[in-house]
Amino acid sequence: MQMIELYIFDMGGVVSRNTDVSGRIAERLGISADQWLDQFYEEFVALQAGSINTEEFWRRFSAVSGQRVDQDLWALYFHPERDPEVIEIILELRGEARVVVGTNTIEPHYLKHKTNGDYDIFDRVYASQRMGLVKPDPAFYTRILEEEGCSPERTVFVDDAEVNVEAARRLGIHSLLYTDAGKLRRELDTLRGKHSSAS
Repeated sequence: MQMIELYIFDMGGVVSRNTDVSGRIAERLGISADQWLDQFYEEFVALQAGSINTEEFWRRFSAVSGQRVDQDLWALYFHPERDPEVIEIILELRGEARVVVGTNTIEPHYLKHKTNGDYDIFDRVYASQRMGLVKPDPAFYTRILEEEGCSPERTVFVDDAEVNVEAARRLGIHSLLYTDAGKLRRELDTLRGKHSSAS
C-alpha cells in the first residue's frame, strides 16, 4: 500500500456538532420535519450547490406555503459546536499529511464556521455551494483530488453519511463512516499502521 497524503473530513456531524437546523426551522414554521424535507428538498440541494441563495430559497418557500419569512432561519438557528476529540485527531494528522474539509453546506453556515475560526485547523476548505458540486456526486470528490494533486489510493475520506462514504469508496478512496471519535481514531490508526509498515 501507498502512504496517505490527503485526508478529507466532512464538517457537520464529524468536526462540528449541532449543525442540523432542519427540525428547529420546521418547528418554527409549524410543519413536520418530514414535510419540510420532502417538500423543499430540491430547493435545499440547490442551496447547497450555490445555484440559489437563501433569499431565493425563502421566496420560493413563501410562494408554495403562503407563509412569509422575514429573516434567514438557516442563519438564525445555526450554532455549531466543535468536537474537541475530532479536532485533536485532525491536528495529529496534519503533522504527516494535508487535511482538508469536503463539506455540503450553504453560504450562511459556511460564513458562520469561517467567523468562528472552525476552518482554521485545515489546509483548505472545499464547500459545496462554492464548488457548485454536492456529495455524493462523484465529481465532488474528483474535483478535490484534482485540486490537491492526489490519487484516490493516497486519500482518506471521513463522513457521517453512508451514501457519501460509499460514493467515495467507489472511486477507490479509503472511506470511513464516522460514528464517534474513538472508533475513528482506531480506524485511522489501523489504516496508518498498514500504510507505514508497507512503505
